[in-house]
Amino acid sequence: MGSQGGFGQSKEFLDLVKSIGEARSKAEEDRIVLNEIETLKRRISEPDIPKRKMKEYIIRLVYVEMLGHDASFGYIHAVKMTHDDNLVLKRTGYLAVTLFLNEDHDLIILIVNTIQKDLKSDNYLIVCAALNAVCKLINDETIPAVLPQVVELLGHSKEAVRRKAIMALHRFYQKSPSSVQHLVSNFRKRLCDNDPGVMGATLCPLFDLITVDVNSYKDLVISFVSILKQVAERRLPKSYDYHQMPAPFIQIRLLKILALLGSGDKQASENMYTVVGDIFRKCDSSSNIGNAVLYECICCVSSIYANPKLIESAADVIARFLKSDSHNLKYMGIDALGRLIKTSPEIAEQHQLAVIDCLEDPDDTLKRKTFELLYKMTKSSNVEVIVDRMIDYMISINDNHYKTEIASRCVELAEQFAPSNHWFIQTMNKVFEHAGDLVNIKVAHNLMRLIAEGFGEDDDNADSQLRSSAVESYLRIIGEPKLPSVFLQVICWVLGEYSTADGKFSASYITGKLCDVAEAYSNDETVKAYAITALMKIYAFEIAAGRKVDMLPECQSLIEELSASHSTDLQQRAYELEAVIGLDAYAVEIIMPADASCEDIEIDKNLSFLNGYVQQALEKGAQPYIPENERSGMLSVSNFRSQDQHEASMHGLRFEAYELPKPSVPSRPPVSLASATELVPVPEPSYPRVTQNVASVPSVSSTDPSELRLRLDGVQKKWGRPTYTPSETSTSTSTSEKTVNGVTKVDAARETIYSKVRDTTYDSRKPDAEIPPEKQKLAASLFGGSSKTEKRASTTGHRAGKASSHVIEKPHASKASDKTVAEKTIVQPPPDLLDLGEPAVLSRSPSIDPFKQLEGLLDSPQVPSNSNHGAAGANKDSDILGLHAETAGSGPSSGIVNPVPTNKNDLDLLSGLSNSATNNALGGTPTAHSTQVGKGPNTKDSLEKDALVRQMGVNPTSQNPNLFKDLLG
Repeated sequence: MGSQGGFGQSKEFLDLVKSIGEARSKAEEDRIVLNEIETLKRRISEPDIPKRKMKEYIIRLVYVEMLGHDASFGYIHAVKMTHDDNLVLKRTGYLAVTLFLNEDHDLIILIVNTIQKDLKSDNYLIVCAALNAVCKLINDETIPAVLPQVVELLGHSKEAVRRKAIMALHRFYQKSPSSVQHLVSNFRKRLCDNDPGVMGATLCPLFDLITVDVNSYKDLVISFVSILKQVAERRLPKSYDYHQMPAPFIQIRLLKILALLGSGDKQASENMYTVVGDIFRKCDSSSNIGNAVLYECICCVSSIYANPKLIESAADVIARFLKSDSHNLKYMGIDALGRLIKTSPEIAEQHQLAVIDCLEDPDDTLKRKTFELLYKMTKSSNVEVIVDRMIDYMISINDNHYKTEIASRCVELAEQFAPSNHWFIQTMNKVFEHAGDLVNIKVAHNLMRLIAEGFGEDDDNADSQLRSSAVESYLRIIGEPKLPSVFLQVICWVLGEYSTADGKFSASYITGKLCDVAEAYSNDETVKAYAITALMKIYAFEIAAGRKVDMLPECQSLIEELSASHSTDLQQRAYELEAVIGLDAYAVEIIMPADASCEDIEIDKNLSFLNGYVQQALEKGAQPYIPENERSGMLSVSNFRSQDQHEASMHGLRFEAYELPKPSVPSRPPVSLASATELVPVPEPSYPRVTQNVASVPSVSSTDPSELRLRLDGVQKKWGRPTYTPSETSTSTSTSEKTVNGVTKVDAARETIYSKVRDTTYDSRKPDAEIPPEKQKLAASLFGGSSKTEKRASTTGHRAGKASSHVIEKPHASKASDKTVAEKTIVQPPPDLLDLGEPAVLSRSPSIDPFKQLEGLLDSPQVPSNSNHGAAGANKDSDILGLHAETAGSGPSSGIVNPVPTNKNDLDLLSGLSNSATNNALGGTPTAHSTQVGKGPNTKDSLEKDALVRQMGVNPTSQNPNLFKDLLG
């Protein structure tokens, strides 16, 4: 470590401090500190470090942290040092922790217990160190943990402890006022403490409390006055003097409190006059601290109820300040004068020369403070001088922020105290010209409104002179280069409204000037918009006056240019100008009346001017308007859209693909059963989905079953190599086989089945080559929808399919019910299980894919049926023929066609479905008449091939999804 240096520190540490002080650049300083960080990281991690060395390391970490580098690797060692019993080490640890950590640091929780223990220590120095840490580290959450101990310390025998306890409570109040609201009385008690230090510390929280609620502390005025009098009479110990001033900081705080308590209160202020006057007389102005007390006395006098003697004393002090050679005292004098003129405006006249000298002072800060004073002193008699000086100063500075403030003040003073119209216009022109776009757009709008409305008097001649003066000045300025955009907007508006009103200037002259402006500022669309609108006003006024309009060539070219502009606003203004020029005088006068910019526009919200037109239309047979909230029972596109939105809101997130546009289904007249080839579903509002295990496949009976066929033209084969998961493959096989050999199903039912399967089995199915819905939608949009597109749309229409799955055309259902007995006796020929070729179908449809629709039939929802699920099937044997004898139920009045599953074991031959799904789907008994269509393979061949299967030892009821694939190779 090297030899010991001064103050018990090592020479290495003193060399570090010396090298940092002698560093000639920030880079050299950073290099020294980074080397020190590496050294400390290495040494602080060594085992068994002596406490004296650890203390030095912590102090060196403080140097590193103060120089802006990260010393977080040593924070935990500072926290550990606060736990040490040695007083010096503990205070060093607290000092480092308060410098290293903030109140939200994660390590705060490690020192809360230590602080609680130290607050109860018998050594008041340890208590003071803990209170110092409390003021810096305790946050809202940890205040309750230490608050009882801090309140208890208010009665400690040592004044230093009581003073720091007051400071801690004040900090708690700043952090969380509600946590110490019940302890406010303690501050009142400590105000009477025997120690002036404790009393002085109590003034700080009381000042904050009085600032929030003055009336609650009016009773303390006498106490504060008494304390201030004792301090001013030097009754406090000499140790509280500062530059021979008795406790000046206590005096300043008391004067601030008295200013709050005496504001607007004559009785309270009268109690203060004597002591404040004594301070004026006794205070020494030869020192800065004495001048600070005098300045605070002036602030107090300007706040409390006015007293002539005190105001005179304050004016004398201000005069001394302004006559001083110190810029600081001059600044204080200007600020104090600004406060005092609120109660006594005539004071400023006594110091005119001093104020003017401050305006000429090269000190920019003093000059700005003087302009603030002038702004407060402005009246009609001096507004010209003050505003001119402010504008000159605004031109000379480069600070855009302060230039904006000066400009707004000039505008405000000119509007309030303008001696003449001409001066007002000239002043505003200077502000806009030199402040440029820094002027707030509201200032421009206020100026336009002021010119339009006048000065609020009933003198029309004065208003006309104001407008004429504005027009003349703007015509002189308009030719200057690089005018601000805001100023140009004002110029164009004024020229458009009033340039031709008095007849001094011709319309052609004004329009030429406006066209020049639009051409010169072609990149500013706002200026061009104001210019074209001004042209329209001028031409409108000329037409209304009955004068001939001669449009200049440059104006014509400008209109043609703006008519083809990319800005729709400019286009509209140009077209409106062309339209106005083509109207007659009467119409133009109604559209654009002269000098009507400030007239109130009455808005007819009920559109009563259309009543005559509406009445004529009703008399001619038009339908009356029905408000949307009164429309009920009307089917429209909006009804279906609202139903779709309602259904979508019932399901959280939807993961199925986007739906294709639904093709319009042409309406067809009811078809007799003898020639029925397809059933058109009747649209009906959709219902919420209820996922069940039994699929609802509506069917219809017919006297000529051979005419009802699945339309399979163009349908891709689904047999052969499986493309889905095992359970889905078997489901597809069974449902497809049953559909081909069973009854032709309604298109709407197919849509329902397929869409529901996609909803419930989206995650388990992974098609190999399926066209994405986005591509299908794009193709339908580009080519108007082909037959394949229509097929995809019909099979994936989720809501339409579901809506139509519940209702079938009633003529078919009613005719089907007439043949119940005859159809029950018809037996369907069994299929050939091993004949995997396409079944013979007389008629095929290219629009529907039944295999995709009926895929996953078991997972699609079902309309509640009246089938008896508790009854067993009629035949429990593995009768292959019974597998294809389907039964369909048809309610006599509901118009809903429901399928009735057959024997459970029969369906197990091919389904491969789960046991739970099979038990739910099968085992029902027929509840309505059955239907059989004479199609499918030969029965004899089917039995022979079935026998062959049994001879080969294959179990048809196996759950193997690749059964047929294995047989056929």
